[in-house]
Amino acid sequence: MLFHRGHRPAATRPSPVDEVLLDAPDTRLGPALVAAGQGDHGPAAKLLALTRENAEWENRDRYAVRLAAFAHRRPEWFAGWLAASPGDPDALLVSAELAVRRFWESPARAELLRDTAPLIRTAVAEGDPRDPVPWRIALDQACGVDAPPDVFEPLWAEAVRRAPHHYGSHVSALLYLSVRGSVNDCFDFAERAAEDTRPGSLVQALPVRAALACLTGGGAAPVPVARIDRAADLAIALSAQYAAGDPWPAEVRNVLAYVLLARQRWAEASKQFRLIGPYATSFPWDVFTDDPLDRFLAARDAVRSRTAPQVPQGGRAGRIRSRGHYA
Repeated sequence: MLFHRGHRPAATRPSPVDEVLLDAPDTRLGPALVAAGQGDHGPAAKLLALTRENAEWENRDRYAVRLAAFAHRRPEWFAGWLAASPGDPDALLVSAELAVRRFWESPARAELLRDTAPLIRTAVAEGDPRDPVPWRIALDQACGVDAPPDVFEPLWAEAVRRAPHHYGSHVSALLYLSVRGSVNDCFDFAERAAEDTRPGSLVQALPVRAALACLTGGGAAPVPVARIDRAADLAIALSAQYAAGDPWPAEVRNVLAYVLLARQRWAEASKQFRLIGPYATSFPWDVFTDDPLDRFLAARDAVRSRTAPQVPQGGRAGRIRSRGHYA
């Protein structure tokens, strides 16, 4: 991870369209995905084993998600991995993640996800007892089946006991609250977590994710503007602690840019797009479209037109329209 505490990176020019990469892997995951494309599971297995041995839980979570997405597209590659190493805890982790993600968008999601419980239990039982990632997957599964709090909360306790500042587990808990709780519940949880975490942790971006959930949720409750702006300010401060063009905080910066556009904070959104550089992420631009890269580029163009020194008469400037309601 490239993290420079207290250093504000210099602004850079936005990337040309042909340089923008959607969900680009980092330098460790990239070679594993290239090998996977050639049918070789060895580099992916080694990479996940290294994250387990070194307790790199954030990287482990990210890599498991990306490898599960690849396995969904190339099931024969993953079948080869499982056949070669049926008890591999890293393959079992990817298998559990894949099972949940495969059924997440199904109309029969709740029923199908109930059948994933044995895979998740196996990933927990065969994995490193320090590892929070199987428990994060269990949290997602519980959210998907609309589990009651007395089921969800023990899973949450297991996850944070292993890694109190694990970003993925916090995002899963926030998702659960956004489905079952209120706007205030989401913000209360996110703000407490951000206050309790260590400096530079991505958990400090949890309030801006709560803001995004409010803006895109389509609910009738008014969005608390002051809390959204505070969340954005906190995420801006977090973003400033990472180098421009760093893939590690890329999703946080994409979420922040979306929220800043929704609040029409054009200049600050422009800076985040410069810091994002080529690292567009599907989330949050895929919330309302099947073409997140096009949505990202359109949003970036809208910001450019709003912040250009001179806008030609008749020029078109767009803005993000959310389903939220401002109070």
